[in-house]
Amino acid sequence: MVANSPSVPHHDVVIVGGSLAGAATALLLRQRFPQLDVLVVDRSPVHQRRVGEATVEVAAYFLSRVLGLSDHLNQSHLVKQGLRFWHKTSQTSGLGDCSEIGPRYQVRVPSYLVDRAVLDQEVLDRAEKCGVKILRSVIVQEIQLEPGETQTIRMQSGDGPKTVTCRWVVDASGPSAMLARQEGWLQVTNEHPTAAAWARWRGVRSWEDPALARQYPKLNQNFHGIRQTATNHLMGDGWWAWMIPLQGGDVSVGIVFDQRLVSWPTEGSVADKLKAVLSGHPVARELMADAECIEGDVHWRRPLAYVSRKTAGDGFVLVGDAAGFLDPFYSPGMDWLSYTVMAATELIGQSQVSQHIHPQITLHNERFARCYHRWFHALYKDKYHYLGEHDLLRIAFRLDLGLYYLGIASQPYRRGPEALLEPTFTTRMSTPFYLLMRWYNQRLARIAQHRRTRGVLGKSNEQRRYLFGGYTFEISSARHVIFALIEWGLLELKEGWRTWFRPARLSCSAPTELLPQTPTSTTAALR
Repeated sequence: MVANSPSVPHHDVVIVGGSLAGAATALLLRQRFPQLDVLVVDRSPVHQRRVGEATVEVAAYFLSRVLGLSDHLNQSHLVKQGLRFWHKTSQTSGLGDCSEIGPRYQVRVPSYLVDRAVLDQEVLDRAEKCGVKILRSVIVQEIQLEPGETQTIRMQSGDGPKTVTCRWVVDASGPSAMLARQEGWLQVTNEHPTAAAWARWRGVRSWEDPALARQYPKLNQNFHGIRQTATNHLMGDGWWAWMIPLQGGDVSVGIVFDQRLVSWPTEGSVADKLKAVLSGHPVARELMADAECIEGDVHWRRPLAYVSRKTAGDGFVLVGDAAGFLDPFYSPGMDWLSYTVMAATELIGQSQVSQHIHPQITLHNERFARCYHRWFHALYKDKYHYLGEHDLLRIAFRLDLGLYYLGIASQPYRRGPEALLEPTFTTRMSTPFYLLMRWYNQRLARIAQHRRTRGVLGKSNEQRRYLFGGYTFEISSARHVIFALIEWGLLELKEGWRTWFRPARLSCSAPTELLPQTPTSTTAALR
């Protein structure tokens, strides 16, 4: 047997994947249980840039206060100034005519815009300094699971095949989701058929360019913050695009769309398609007229949403994207990473003091299954039907963000790191809020669908600005939620009643090709 061979290296924990999820798990394990022999295996010789560049408040807490990265985040990355959304109509001629949603002031709870290649390497370096062993340029070919026994990992490197054994294997392989695919646990979320394309760009014009303020003098009226280091979202019918600046001047720009509502262009390379699509939004035309996408840094992925039916067993645990991915809108990926890494560390730690961990494993699987599916139904199911509607997204954004701040993001700041052992929507107290979010999300989607059938979708998306004071963890911030609930109630009385007695079924017409509706000379300028 390989497991009994003295020539085969044995470790307490082997982590497959050395990016943030795997590196963070390794670092926490060694910090909490320094007696553990931990090995990280990564297929790449160096970290590459990847998506997941915007953090929100839970992930920021995890990175700064749990991993201790505050100095690194402030020195090597950008402080994020909230979320902004820009809507248009088919007749919107320029940036100044777009409708805007976003905070009026700087944010008060920290979050960051990060270059993942830099961040991932920093965490892996810290893990190595804590005594974690690192193997790079190694491809894991097979993980042989033996519940409660020794796990065997077979790999291939430039020196030939390798085999190692361990008591625990942590799958941090990202979207490759190695264990979920190998064991047949991977489940695509077919109710959410999204796809994405993205790249990094040089030469993107700054939101803080004085010439831009002179060109659109109303842009900065009654606005007291910074747009450049916000996550700016360009919104359309069934799609949205992000603009995320990175330290050093590059900008990450990508598009996500619901394949039921829009179709991706068929001609040209991914880069050409991305350029053509971006040119259809006035903000991109204005800010990216002289931009060039970085050669070799253009990507495409579908489907986006998936989950593993099993996330832990006696001898293995999945973390980060290897356990599942839902949607990049609102940047929840690193929150999910934070919860899964904390839970994996706790589970492995419990196994060091007790051999009877089956109840903990059962609870782990139940919690993350509930978290994924409730988060999907509360926030993302059919949301792309109304993303392109300024007034509907304004209501949803204030409710989504307010309930996140007051009920989710506030918990670790109030209770400490142990709050990260309770994934979103997995406690009894969270159930009413889950039901409320699911309710208003579905109602707004229904109203948008009815607008589509009436031919009035997007008609009120021009020259509207909604700037609000932003959220804190104080109870006074609940007023934004209350006002948004009142606005939703008034919308139901004004318009929503038309759908009250109709079958609750969202149908989709033939997808609209995701290209500019009118030719524009600036398409070629996005080079």
